[in-house]
Amino acid sequence: MIGKIATGKSFRGCLGYLHEGRLQESKELQLEEMAKKQADVIHYNNCFGTRKQVVRQLVAVSKLNPKLAKPVFHASLSFAYGDAALLTKQQKADIAIAMAEEFGFDQNQFVVISHSDTLHEHIHIVANRVGYDGKTASDSNSYKRMAQFCRKIEKLYNLTPVLSPNRFLQAEKRVAKAKRIDNRKELLKKTLVWAISKSTSIEAVKARMEKRGYQVELSRGIAFTDKKQVRFKGSEVGYSLANINAQLSRQLKIAEQQIQQDKAEELERKQTKGLSI
Repeated sequence: MIGKIATGKSFRGCLGYLHEGRLQESKELQLEEMAKKQADVIHYNNCFGTRKQVVRQLVAVSKLNPKLAKPVFHASLSFAYGDAALLTKQQKADIAIAMAEEFGFDQNQFVVISHSDTLHEHIHIVANRVGYDGKTASDSNSYKRMAQFCRKIEKLYNLTPVLSPNRFLQAEKRVAKAKRIDNRKELLKKTLVWAISKSTSIEAVKARMEKRGYQVELSRGIAFTDKKQVRFKGSEVGYSLANINAQLSRQLKIAEQQIQQDKAEELERKQTKGLSI
């Protein structure tokens, strides 16, 4: 499980994006964007109603501390590809509630939104950092606390473990982690070299990598995520999308040249055989 955390200024902007996605050029495109987000509010805490009603409630309480520039607490928890199906909606809500307790805003207003618009199902927690008593939940050491929380939840729910960010590990563990990362890179590179050598198109490379257990992201670039949910860009192992396509083109030209050469040799053999007769 991977956790991300941020603070912000606008409850309306944050919740609007989570429900509707990025602003589109037309109403039709916006409806398509909303359908892709598949936003589902799975828990309310000390607030309730439509999105506009919830925003008004959050803003009203945040004014109890008018000096706070960023009252919005926004966290996301992304589950490994094979893990989301293991969790019920209630379990996802329970994980969000546990995170609220861990960060000290469990008595504050917050909503939990589930998304299924990517390969990894994930949830968002949007909370008011300001409580009803006017006190503000601390955001100090947020990244370290989030990493520790994710490791604890992985054990509790038997989820796929993910390596904590290197800066939060002890020195001896950093070395071990670095070695594991290098081994993963080497294995990815070796597998990718094999997949490219056996393929004639980027789609074939993608299919072969997926059969070897990698999730492949293919858009303007290419990235691979292994079974331990460690992600690498192709360029990190020396094979950007442009490099892969260039190598595939070279292979195709060599194959075409070989075919032409084989044809020429076959024709020459036939001609030679005809002359000998």
